[in-house]
Amino acid sequence: MSNDPRRGENNSSHRPETYEIIIIGSGPAGYTAGVYTSRAKLNTLLISGSLPGGQLMTTSEVENYPGFPNGIFGPELMMNMRQQAERFGAKLLDDEVVEVDFKKRPFGIRTHGQEFRSESVIICTGASPRKLGLRAEQEFAGKGISYCATCDGPFFKGEDIAVVGGGDTAIEEATFLTKFGKSVKIIHRKDFLRASKILQEKAFENPKIDFVWDNVVSDISGNKKINSISVRNLKTGEERNIPVGGLFVAIGHEPNTSIFKGQLELDDRGYIILTKNTRTSVEGVFAAGDVHDYRYRQAITAGGFGCMAALDVEKWLVEIRGAGL
Repeated sequence: MSNDPRRGENNSSHRPETYEIIIIGSGPAGYTAGVYTSRAKLNTLLISGSLPGGQLMTTSEVENYPGFPNGIFGPELMMNMRQQAERFGAKLLDDEVVEVDFKKRPFGIRTHGQEFRSESVIICTGASPRKLGLRAEQEFAGKGISYCATCDGPFFKGEDIAVVGGGDTAIEEATFLTKFGKSVKIIHRKDFLRASKILQEKAFENPKIDFVWDNVVSDISGNKKINSISVRNLKTGEERNIPVGGLFVAIGHEPNTSIFKGQLELDDRGYIILTKNTRTSVEGVFAAGDVHDYRYRQAITAGGFGCMAALDVEKWLVEIRGAGL
């Protein structure tokens, strides 16, 4: 039987192609999983999703991924991983999974125009940062706007920086950014923080951090990169301009798990719950990367989880075949 994914069209004259492993999503987790499963000679289909390569495709320079002392551009890193997975025999399909059936094995996977079956699945659909919803936000993506201080903080040495948010993540990122920035302003829509008490105390005591209470970012300005933001006071309606060289948005993430509701056990935020190692609540379905990891959210940790999930799948397939299941 051919394993060309193009033959899996949803047509009564064709039976859906069946794979040993289907990886849903790309990025560091998906591509790393694809490298390991295909190298282990498992018949692998990787369905890349709506943004092949994930969030790193919208990132400029990546300085903290091991093995690249001079840094590497995010899209280049993802293309290298993709080519490596293909080199070992993984089939790649640039499409989006719109429905899954994990109620029976082989599992059913449907994209916009095709249908597949698989003995096992690794979910690597990631999580998307919540955005401000401003038109200029897209314009300045990678030009002063960031959603990850750990990833991009060192690019803003000596700059005036603004952080949007009031939870643990926002306060942690603001405190971290004081290592690099000349000043850090925390812009929060309320007059109190949701962050834990200890994080609040550290921020209040830090001489580099100032708070802009009861305000939201209403606009972003600049030429080739950000040079200022406009904020609006929600109580008075007053607008003012704040010069900044960087804007970090830390208002949360949304795991890309909507198609798995009712199929897998998710926590109250929508992240996939792991039962053991990278196993999910459904036998034969595994998860890797930001789709379950809301703590670290780094390319290197996502890649590590992709490796773990691939090794777990390989072992699981051996086990069930030995048991005759």
